[in-house]
Amino acid sequence: MSAPRPAPAPPFASPLSEAEFAALMAPFAPLVPPLVVGCSGGADSLALAWLAHRWSGGRTIAVICDHGLRPESAAEAEQVAERLRGAGLRVALRRLRLAPGPALQARARLARRAALLAACREFGAPHLLLGHHAGDQAETVVMRALAGSGPRGLAGMAPLAVAPEALVLRPLLGIPRARLEASCRAAGLLWVEDPSNADPRFARARLRAAGGAEGAEAAAPAFAARRAREEAALAARAAACLRLLPEGCARLDLAALGRDATAAALLGRVLRVVAGRAHAPAEARAAALLARGQGTLGGARLLASGWVVREAPSPPCPATPGALWDGRFRLLAAAEGLLIGPLGAAEAARLRARHRHLPAAALAALPALRHARDGMLAAVPHLAYPGTEAAARFPLRFAPRGGPLLDG
Repeated sequence: MSAPRPAPAPPFASPLSEAEFAALMAPFAPLVPPLVVGCSGGADSLALAWLAHRWSGGRTIAVICDHGLRPESAAEAEQVAERLRGAGLRVALRRLRLAPGPALQARARLARRAALLAACREFGAPHLLLGHHAGDQAETVVMRALAGSGPRGLAGMAPLAVAPEALVLRPLLGIPRARLEASCRAAGLLWVEDPSNADPRFARARLRAAGGAEGAEAAAPAFAARRAREEAALAARAAACLRLLPEGCARLDLAALGRDATAAALLGRVLRVVAGRAHAPAEARAAALLARGQGTLGGARLLASGWVVREAPSPPCPATPGALWDGRFRLLAAAEGLLIGPLGAAEAARLRARHRHLPAAALAALPALRHARDGMLAAVPHLAYPGTEAAARFPLRFAPRGGPLLDG
């Protein structure tokens, strides 16, 4: 960040009114405050925090993440926090400590997203708002095109995405940055700029300097419309051929699934969800698996019967509240002195009578809680073991790391 930017607004840029912002939020309704807004102190996120604060009746928490990459960043984050508090907003400051090295911007984005979603869980906020605007969307499309992305990547950022902790909303994707700067001026808020936005070491900064995203801004809505059509086709196909179970596995009617591009894309999504991965395998690889009719890919296994099961579950980890085991199951309550890990083939065979409709591999991959001191089985919530009341003490939610099967 650097000094505040009080430069005059272009003559055509008008502030975003509260009525306009309410209209932008309408597609996401009904929203339930409180809301968490990721705020860097730039004009886009500052305007979003202010507009969301007004729209929600003051039930918005602006979360500022200090990556700690520059000596002055801590003081700058405090300065942004004070400005927001002065405007009447509730503010939370999170200190992130990233080590210098390769892929710094990508690691910073992941760390910031994790911190923001953790704040949603902490404050009981079911919605996270991000301030990406039309210029960001255009840059994203160009960057993905240069990286060789397919149609889904070229659709840009989605206005709504689902994470295990909250819905992630980007209501400003169609709004130019100039209007957000004008909104800050109208509210009397000074914004700051991150020096990395102009650092030629980063590809996005070089793209901005070259003006390479200007033409993409007009094309971004067309790409987004194409993604919406593809998502609708996937939803229709899923309704015809898929059962996704809370036990972390899926059953496909392979005949109804088909062998076309939509089938390959849907199979890739199913593999991602069942494996607990952040991203689906390449559609070409999913299509090849579909042609074979069975096999493993991306941490999941397609059986000839149409079942999709986890291939090799993760090892046990401490059963702390909020723990996400195996990239798939989140523990919602405390389980002191216990570990969460796979049930395993031997215990699955012993408890087979409790869930005969599931294949053995799916049973073996179920999350089980064991005593850390001796490894004895304490509970298997999905099998109501050792009893309904005991299993209910350890609520587990199927919450795949990469989000749900379909957008929105």
